Amino acid sequence: MNTSEVAKLLGVSASTVQRWVKQLRLPMEKNDRGHYHFTNDDINLFKEIHEQLQNGTLLHEITPVNEEKNIRKGAMKSVENDKVIEKLTMKVNELEISLNTKADSVASYQLLQHRREIEDLQDQVKKLSQQLELLQSQFNQLNLPSQIEKTISFEQSKIKRKKKNFVSSIFGF
Repeated sequence: MNTSEVAKLLGVSASTVQRWVKQLRLPMEKNDRGHYHFTNDDINLFKEIHEQLQNGTLLHEITPVNEEKNIRKGAMKSVENDKVIEKLTMKVNELEISLNTKADSVASYQLLQHRREIEDLQDQVKKLSQQLELLQSQFNQLNLPSQIEKTISFEQSKIKRKKKNFVSSIFGF
């Protein structure tokens, strides 16, 4: 099979098949024109690669069948590493406890600050309401004399009339 036939079979583009051959360094046969010629084994290999890619494996993580990735082997000192990991775990736990304690104290402080601010605002509201009541009472007292003044002004108008009568009597109006 040629590249385009394999691509149709797998449901990918021909350039994708060519890219897989190059990036995975697959040993594929070429004809005299330089085009790839795939055997049934090659097609099965491509199906496996396509399936791995569909399952979320990255292309550079796929190993060709004839090649196996070199697994790094290293000497690991498990006893020392376990102690170090234990120390790190204990330190992380201590830091978490310290962080939680600090967060609790900050939250408590903020709540107390808010409570003080609310109490201050309540005091200001009380003072303002007392001042408002005082002003209202003063205003009411100012309105009472105006009623008295009306009666006085009524009496004054009589006095004015008397003056007019007196003046008019003098000048003979």
